[in-house]
Amino acid sequence: MTRRPRRRWWRVAGVRTIALLALATAWGCGYALVGRGTVVDPTIKRIGVPLFRDSTGRAGLDQRITQKVIEELLKRGRFDVVQDRAGVDAVVEGELLRYDATPVGFSDAGAARTQASRYAITLTARVRYAKVGQDEPIWANESFSFRDEYDVGSDATTLLATEGPAVERLSTAFARSLVSAMLEAF
Repeated sequence: MTRRPRRRWWRVAGVRTIALLALATAWGCGYALVGRGTVVDPTIKRIGVPLFRDSTGRAGLDQRITQKVIEELLKRGRFDVVQDRAGVDAVVEGELLRYDATPVGFSDAGAARTQASRYAITLTARVRYAKVGQDEPIWANESFSFRDEYDVGSDATTLLATEGPAVERLSTAFARSLVSAMLEAF
């Protein structure tokens, strides 16, 4: 008859206890996941988002992006947001640098021809978020970029009909990503 040592149970329980204590200690010391929480100066109550400058030559894109950024900031519920620089605590300034539509998928168009059936659109902007009266920005990115894809289908005439909704989706996602990057600790 072999006897089992009782120490084994205590050893397992001891390891678990030590692991839980280490986790609780780390949690209590201020360790946190990067990207969680919002980094906002409590003195910023009103943000100005003037019309983004447009260097892409794409009609209406500046208005669409500016409006989506304003909407996204308003969704955060912490600020009054206006499309003006006057009477604000902070300003978001942007310039749309590039808009690229690149074919990324192709279909057989018959007679040994291929035709673009899927496009990727990429928008790149220079953005600066700064408190009024301070030289150093709170957040800045010289080439903030976002990409989306959309299907054209086999009919080339549907290109314009499918590009509009794709640009709308891109604008919304671009603004959401931009505001998250500006306000959260990434």
